[in-house]
Amino acid sequence: MDVPLNDRIPPAQSEPDESTLEENSDAPWNEPAECREAQVAQPLDGARLDKALVAMAPEFSRSHLQSLVESGHVRIDGRVADSNSRKVLEGQRLAVELVPTAESQAFRPEAMALPVLFEDEQLIVINKPAGWVVHPAAGNWQGTLLNGLLAWHAGAAALPRAGIVHRLDKDTSGAMVVGKTLQAVTALQRAMAAREVHRQYLAIAHGRFSPGRASIDSPLARDPRSRMRMAVLGSGKPARTDVELLALAQVEIAGRQESVSALSCTLHTGRTHQIRVHLSSRGHPLLGDLLYGGRPALGMHRQALHATRLSFTHPLGGQALSFEAPLPPDFAQAWDAVTGI
Repeated sequence: MDVPLNDRIPPAQSEPDESTLEENSDAPWNEPAECREAQVAQPLDGARLDKALVAMAPEFSRSHLQSLVESGHVRIDGRVADSNSRKVLEGQRLAVELVPTAESQAFRPEAMALPVLFEDEQLIVINKPAGWVVHPAAGNWQGTLLNGLLAWHAGAAALPRAGIVHRLDKDTSGAMVVGKTLQAVTALQRAMAAREVHRQYLAIAHGRFSPGRASIDSPLARDPRSRMRMAVLGSGKPARTDVELLALAQVEIAGRQESVSALSCTLHTGRTHQIRVHLSSRGHPLLGDLLYGGRPALGMHRQALHATRLSFTHPLGGQALSFEAPLPPDFAQAWDAVTGI
């Protein structure tokens, strides 16, 4: 290596509290950041600081090491470095606090007040609020439902995705089931695959939807023009949504009177953005769904979609279970304006 690493300084360790030792002993998020020091060798004399850091810590990406410089975790001869492009000189001593990447810290418990509809030893059903991300991903490494589940019960850490077996979009509210044991997770996943978990949604869409019931059976795939979107494509995965018109209303949107439809949607498959894409493909984007052509209206500034009912057989007990998630205030107000209820 261009930078000698034989004088690395290990991080300080403190004695753990005995009351939490068993609970936390295998949790990587409790480990302190490593502080690594080295002296710049002649081959890197005059090199950029970020290049020297790559030689010191090759297991990290250059972009992450650059972010450590920008956040004040790198020192040159004891002084905080302020620029990735700064040239280092032979003999200078570099020190970097190797703070974990956001991705590596994603699976950590965060205490959250989960809105529980039902819970027993095997599963938990929650009414997910709009704005909650279900699973950590780029841009949302913390504050997700998964983080909350890890803090909610001790067994979540031993389960794939903390027991999450299906998802709702960030700005979709409503009922979700999560397994609390491996047996329950496996059984719920099989029930999902067999279409034995029944999910009904309420939606408010632009335009006058046809009276009665309709089945939208159109395959979905990633939109080739935008990775953020899904689209109806012949090469996509099968997707079916049954839609029933519940009410019609004329409302003012951006200064004009327009038709709006209150709909009940039943999923037969669970593709990404399925209801949103299916309705948009028929000319009825959801209110507030900017990604698929909707516009803010009736106080809805996120997609007007709520997972209202969830029914399935208990994965171990065998009894039929059905749950209804109360409407959140923004959706309830818009729904009342359309249905008159």
